[in-house]
Amino acid sequence: MKSVLPILTVVLAIVVLWYGATVGLNAQWTRDQAARAGVEVGFSDILRDTLSQTRPKLPAPHQVVAELWQSTWMEEVYGRRGIVQTGSLSNRSLIYHGWVTLSATMLGFAFGTGLGILLAIGIVHSKAMDMSFMPWAIASQTVPILAIAPMVIVVLASIGIKGLIPKAIIAAYLSFFPVLVGMVKGFRAPDTMQLDLLKTYNASRAGTFWRLRLPSSVPYLFASLKVGIAAALVGTIVGELPAGASAGLGARLLSGSYYGQTIQIWAALLAAATLAAGLVMIVGVIERAVLGRMGMRA
Repeated sequence: MKSVLPILTVVLAIVVLWYGATVGLNAQWTRDQAARAGVEVGFSDILRDTLSQTRPKLPAPHQVVAELWQSTWMEEVYGRRGIVQTGSLSNRSLIYHGWVTLSATMLGFAFGTGLGILLAIGIVHSKAMDMSFMPWAIASQTVPILAIAPMVIVVLASIGIKGLIPKAIIAAYLSFFPVLVGMVKGFRAPDTMQLDLLKTYNASRAGTFWRLRLPSSVPYLFASLKVGIAAALVGTIVGELPAGASAGLGARLLSGSYYGQTIQIWAALLAAATLAAGLVMIVGVIERAVLGRMGMRA
């Protein structure tokens, strides 16, 4: 209970501030409409209207939650026979869009993690690679992802590669760097006395790596994975924006911006944030299990 109370306090404060900002940002539209109609509006009228506008500047929390529920479980589609409830597996559902984004995220995250670990091993064991590659890896992260994503999408599309792969490459680009830096730090975590002790036992470089460097790097690995998996999700969503994708949370954001559906945009943002939090929590659960087996504390 003690650990939950601070979280609930912060959430309540955010909701209160959100409602206040909603009223403040949407009130001008209500006043303008009233001025055109030649009527006066009081505070209660402003409050009621600002919290129920169809296309507000900032939607109220209850509007976003309602949109999440409707677009996740009760998506309504107007067809020849009226309103059709399509359910959570419809291609208009946020669950479907989330799954599309998650697929590219996990593929890119797996590739980026593997690349980061392999490069970290090379950097730790090769001074030449450390001096030559590490500065380029750092410099690569100074280029905005919004500039890289369209180039990757266009170049790969020109050679016939579309769909999941381009988005996964962008996700890998963002996720490999946190893993690389964390694992270099982790592989170098053993102190000089520990390394010298293994040398007295005539341990090979491979034996030192497997028995000392790798176990010492595990806490750094999971800390890097938490950052990397969130970055991979961001990369996937950014990759969906210039691709003109019809599925994915990025496509949902894009379609909402095209038609001025701010409530849809905020619902997709909240869904992406929830997905990211869930992925980080899963990594945290695995971390506690692995470190517990190793006799360490998470």
